[in-house]
Amino acid sequence: MTAYALFAAVFLACLVEAVEATTIVVAAGASRNWRSALTGTVAAVLVLAVVVAVVGPAIMMLPLAVLRVVIGGLLLVFGLQWLRKAVLRAAGVKALHDEDAIYQREVAAAAAAASTSRAGISDWYAFTLSFKGVLLEGLEVVFIVLTFATNQGNLPVAVGAAAAAVVVVVTMGVIVRGPLARVPENTLKFVVGVMLTSFGLFWGAEGVGARWPGSDAALLVIAPAVLVFCLLLTGLFRRRRAAAAIRAAAPSRRSPDGAADGPTMTATATRTQPGRLARFGLFWYDFVIGDDWQIAAGVAAALIVTALAAGWSAAWLIAAVAVALLIPYGTARAARS
Repeated sequence: MTAYALFAAVFLACLVEAVEATTIVVAAGASRNWRSALTGTVAAVLVLAVVVAVVGPAIMMLPLAVLRVVIGGLLLVFGLQWLRKAVLRAAGVKALHDEDAIYQREVAAAAAAASTSRAGISDWYAFTLSFKGVLLEGLEVVFIVLTFATNQGNLPVAVGAAAAAVVVVVTMGVIVRGPLARVPENTLKFVVGVMLTSFGLFWGAEGVGARWPGSDAALLVIAPAVLVFCLLLTGLFRRRRAAAAIRAAAPSRRSPDGAADGPTMTATATRTQPGRLARFGLFWYDFVIGDDWQIAAGVAAALIVTALAAGWSAAWLIAAVAVALLIPYGTARAARS
């Protein structure tokens, strides 16, 4: 991958996360207190900068094969998460990611919260809201930067691309001082999902010993193939949604008393709030594994089988076929949820 391709890949991926973080900060600043919101933003950025400065060089000292296995697997899990959501949104099965609606929700929550000052911060709620939003979205930016940078051995270009994405989005946020609803975020997520999945597939298979035909040039085939496959899958789910709408519009069978067939049961479950340690573990589980552990397990199994067959010249086919099965499987599971 050239420096230009690395810059473009990281820039697009970080652009999506920056849009979501900026929406939260603008909502906190516009409805509460700009100084406190910006202070929380700066504090989160400093924490993320320390993470990159400490973790980045340490990771880059690891053997390339180990990096490619771990990072390739994580990229695959991330990419498959992004893809299944993007496919279902493009097909109309799930609602589009609406920054305007998110902005209005954040504004309403901020307006209802009590005003308290703490540690020299005049509005603690605005500070913590901005800090948490930027930190959580920023962790994904850090992950993307470090994964691409370590595999290509070019941390400055990756950091520069992430910084450029943040500057572009923040500038837009300052100008409009409202939701960045005009940014085609769902389209960007579709493209980024294709990129993360393609790079994860390529690096993961290479890390376990498989050799792609044409080496790095194989990415020029993998990425378009993933894109076309997902577009076809989007069309399939769109047709299924249309057929389901037709069936739903048809008269339903009812029992003689006019009620719908079959009993209706409601259940109420009492949930206890997890402790701090449990919440910490759940955060990292959700960050790494995501909302479908079966996909993460499928990625791990695919890489293990590919490693066992690494002596075969076409071992890369195992990982490619596994991903081709995991994409529709995960999407179908998400559609039912």
